[in-house]
Amino acid sequence: MQSPYFCDNGGVPREAISLLTDLDDAQRRAASALEGPVRIMAVAGAGKTRTITRRIAYGCASGKWDPERCVAVTFSVKAAREMKQRLNKLGAGRVTAETFHALALSQLRSVWSEVTDSYFPQLITDASEVAEGSIERETDLVGASPRELRDILAEISWTKVGLIAPQEYGRVCAAFHRQPPAGLSADQMAAVITDFERQKSERNLIDFNDILLILCHIIEESDEVAASVRKRIGWLTVDEYQDVSPLQHRLMGAWLGKNTNVCVVGDPAQTIYSFAGATSYYLLDFEREFKGLSADVRLDTDYRSTAPIVGYANKILGASPLAGDYVPLVPAEASAETSVASPRARGVLSAPARVTTRVFGTDEQEAAGVAKAVRKLLDAGVDASEIAVLSRINSQTRAICMACDQLTIPYMVRRMMGQGMDETSFSRAVRNGVTSGEIESLNSSVVTISTIHAAKGLEWDHVFIIGASEGLIPFGSAIDDAQIEEERRLLYVAVTRGRKHVALSYARKKDEHTGFERARSRFL
Repeated sequence: MQSPYFCDNGGVPREAISLLTDLDDAQRRAASALEGPVRIMAVAGAGKTRTITRRIAYGCASGKWDPERCVAVTFSVKAAREMKQRLNKLGAGRVTAETFHALALSQLRSVWSEVTDSYFPQLITDASEVAEGSIERETDLVGASPRELRDILAEISWTKVGLIAPQEYGRVCAAFHRQPPAGLSADQMAAVITDFERQKSERNLIDFNDILLILCHIIEESDEVAASVRKRIGWLTVDEYQDVSPLQHRLMGAWLGKNTNVCVVGDPAQTIYSFAGATSYYLLDFEREFKGLSADVRLDTDYRSTAPIVGYANKILGASPLAGDYVPLVPAEASAETSVASPRARGVLSAPARVTTRVFGTDEQEAAGVAKAVRKLLDAGVDASEIAVLSRINSQTRAICMACDQLTIPYMVRRMMGQGMDETSFSRAVRNGVTSGEIESLNSSVVTISTIHAAKGLEWDHVFIIGASEGLIPFGSAIDDAQIEEERRLLYVAVTRGRKHVALSYARKKDEHTGFERARSRFL
């Protein structure tokens, strides 16, 4: 049956062509490559989401794709929601846009009765109680602290997404000089993992990573289930492909089978979640894995940031021994297509451009100085929602929050949670304002205080990066080359969150009583 969009002359319909008219040349090449394996390397601020949603909408509007069999997956609930909203506006509302885990869970539920008569297992979001029992039975660690428990659960998750069996854990630790958490030996940690999985099985419980692993097993073992799942996926798009884990990559392969209509989108320079199993290997190896690509496109123009910010970010990556794996940013000023490629292009070009650095005596003085600078911006009329303060670790935010409270600066604090979720809390000024009626809701304009990890994918006009010293960026526990390189990428991600102004700072000492003096980050 001919698509209702199709023109009588047999050409591509006008409705489809209009989806590509306001893209730049590289974005248009990516969006119009509809068949076979496609890789899109998209730098920070390059209009990645804009490009892939236009590509999906164009595929459907051209009549070449069936929207009912078009699937896009990404890593966070927020990103999936944004993608779905954009697709709805582009007339591609029937396309599936989900996180890996949400899509896999719905698929697992739909095929469960085909493979077993047992009840569907209960999904647990907090496995602390199960892990505590395993730790008590298998180790001499008595009364694990909340941090120790969190680290052990993270290690269990890391082994699963890395497809590392308990019996292989010790060998992996030895090969990669990995230290098990909470002072446990490799044998103890392996025993905890084994008992943890046994306890879940006996109680008919699964966690988020089990969803992916079980679905992989079922698809790989049952031809009927494989056919059922794959017939619903004719064209697959994977966003943030530099963040896939071995487990997610395995599931992607199970989804595809022999189908090669897959588009992956990512940036090796933004790989900052290796502690959770993410790796850019599959993005860089994509051409070899699929034995050639139908399109390999680089989106290298940064329409977000001013030229000084772009130049600073390029210098951070340019000093890397892996610089050849990264795509250098091109500032929008150097592009002849800024008028059409991004809604923000004209605003970026007219913005005051600067990157500043500052050194303070102590952490308290740094927090006070940054808060004072934020207050000055607010008093000058800058919207609070266009300001962010970013840090390497959660504990750094306490001093900033106290300093902002003293200056009655309204703020929200973002922290990373599991499975693409984030935790948000609000300042005393915001809470009191809502209570008094002065502020209508918690959704009012506020400054963002966030870790860099939780800030990925976001952007602000004014970004303050605190703690840019050795021991924090790079973090003190980063000792080998791979860990140091990830810290470099982390600073790159932080810098590229800024549109107009990025201010980096650090304190020489933790406090007045500390003798040890910090050095500025080697990446500056």
